[in-house]
Amino acid sequence: MNQKQLTRMKNDEGFIAALDQSGGSTPKALKAYGIDESQYSNDKEMFDLVQEMRSRIIKSKSFTSKHILAAILFKNTMDRQIDGLYTGDYLWNIKGIVPILKIDNGLAENEDGVQLMKPIPDLDKLLKRAKERNMFGTKMRSVIHEANAIGVKKIVEQQFEIGKKIVAAGFVPILEPEVDINSTTKKEAEVMLISEIEKQLKTLDESAKIMFKISIPTIANSYSSMMKDSRIVRIVALSGGYSRDEADKLLAKNSKLIASFSRALLSDLSAKQTQEEFDTVLAAAISEIYKASII
Repeated sequence: MNQKQLTRMKNDEGFIAALDQSGGSTPKALKAYGIDESQYSNDKEMFDLVQEMRSRIIKSKSFTSKHILAAILFKNTMDRQIDGLYTGDYLWNIKGIVPILKIDNGLAENEDGVQLMKPIPDLDKLLKRAKERNMFGTKMRSVIHEANAIGVKKIVEQQFEIGKKIVAAGFVPILEPEVDINSTTKKEAEVMLISEIEKQLKTLDESAKIMFKISIPTIANSYSSMMKDSRIVRIVALSGGYSRDEADKLLAKNSKLIASFSRALLSDLSAKQTQEEFDTVLAAAISEIYKASII
């Protein structure tokens, strides 16, 4: 584990840029950027285009360590290069931004009101490659749709089970048990989630370092007491489908909770923008999210 990166993630001001749209969500991300499916004919061309988009974001003069602590990458992005450097090395060595890898393979079908992660059979090989690519940490997502005690327990147990393996491999895992912002029982589900996390924390070695990525809670500062745990490097929040303005307003009500936004960060960017326009729009989004993250 890179101690300088750990210190930065724990102590510095800023937020995490989520640039980790994977195979299933890539077409939607490209379409939002102004590139529809008629402009590519296979996966290779699609991933080439999304790499161009991500490279443009990362290389932008607006994308700096002043406001951005880390960036989450998809496996395909991790294995590609920007100006002759693997993406993670470019982020850290050129930009001073910590690289994190999304490792999950997507979501299983809804059962007991939740969607667990699909199996990750190649986890050991993936972590070995992540170490070669100088990744600091990992991120994996599952989703809670309703306040079902059985389902929430399964979600947290799975996240911690895999998270412990990641810690043992020398990384800082981000556990992401998202609660659907449209759930009619979101508030109740979050109470269950916090309770289950607290139970699992008791099984975690005192030397372990982990992070959480959660939905912005219905009750502000619900995760404040958890932030005091020495094993928790940071708790960050996803935008979850909120607009950037709404996500920022909700985030700002939660002291020390920082953003890890994707759509809310990138929603106004377009392939058709000049570089000056692109940089200006990106700078405005980054500034707004940063201000909401440092309150």
